[in-house]
Amino acid sequence: MAISQFIQIRRDLHQIPELGFQEVKTQKYLLEYLQTLPQERMEIETWRTGIFVKIKGLKPEKTIGYRTDMDGLPIEEETGLPFRSTHPGRMHACGHDVHMSIALGVLTHFVHHPVRDDLVFLFQPAEEGPGGALPMMESEQMKKWRPDMIFALHIAPEYPAGTIALKEGLLFANTSELYIDLKGKGGHAAYPHKTKDMVIASAHLVTQLQSIVSRNVDPLDSAVVTIGKMTAGTVQNAIAETARLEGTIRTLSPEAMEKVKERIEAILHGIEIAFDCEASIDYGCRYYQVNNDPELTRDFIRFLEKQEDITFVPCREAMTGEDFGYMLKEIPGFMFWLGVGSPYGLHHSKLNPDEKAIETGIQAVASYLTSLSNRK
Repeated sequence: MAISQFIQIRRDLHQIPELGFQEVKTQKYLLEYLQTLPQERMEIETWRTGIFVKIKGLKPEKTIGYRTDMDGLPIEEETGLPFRSTHPGRMHACGHDVHMSIALGVLTHFVHHPVRDDLVFLFQPAEEGPGGALPMMESEQMKKWRPDMIFALHIAPEYPAGTIALKEGLLFANTSELYIDLKGKGGHAAYPHKTKDMVIASAHLVTQLQSIVSRNVDPLDSAVVTIGKMTAGTVQNAIAETARLEGTIRTLSPEAMEKVKERIEAILHGIEIAFDCEASIDYGCRYYQVNNDPELTRDFIRFLEKQEDITFVPCREAMTGEDFGYMLKEIPGFMFWLGVGSPYGLHHSKLNPDEKAIETGIQAVASYLTSLSNRK
């Protein structure tokens, strides 16, 4: 199995990034590749724009799952690569092209070298939003091929190519989008007393939101409330009738997430009274924390420490979000970081992962699955 083949697959996929539940070209590309493989031990079923692939084991006693995500981001690519995105305003800026090429490499290995247990590969759409893991968990295909354990990886630009990092327990935070709309009364800038100015209301709101973490969250816990975008008004000499705030919430516990939301809603109610306006709130896409099963994580770490050509490093939890948490909430498993050595981080328009990591990813996952399945 030539690694160069999967590097080329990564480059092909990199050129066709698609947003959540729009991965039509991506799904077609993956299905066409799967059709080139021997079909004797393989079953394929589609789900929306995603794919389930089962590889039947020799004497199955359990089912082991491996998940990869498929979607891109609404980002204009600025890498200058010869295989850069051909979709304007779309980019694989979170490494899902690398994730898919590794998954195909592992899958290809086991089509030719089956192990004792059944393997199920999940090609999941919409990780970046609106969230594909939860509805995929509820699908009929998942009920039929539900794994007994499951794991996945995510690229990490901050680690050298080929390095693997993970930890037991909490790895990724609980996350929620945040959209707040305010509506008052617009009018001429010369007559502010006849209006209800939503620029002023939104400014007060942003300031008050910053008190939530400092005064409402346990200092020994962690939370983030960030407003990343504000829009209000139409022209410079008119009072703004509406305003919109867009942001994100990140916490290290579900309880802290609920507390933060309670405080946001209380503050917003106060803004309505103080500025005589109407307010609405939408939490958009919400992801559950990624919590690695301690026993399975320790087993994987012991495996990595015996590998001469793989570097393992422990890591801390991160405030990033991943909807794989919904799968780990129901199925024991873990997620790990795979270093790709890039000076630009995740979701950056110049992210360019070191493709040497693809070989490490395929080798680590395939070797561990073989070891895991062949144990008595």
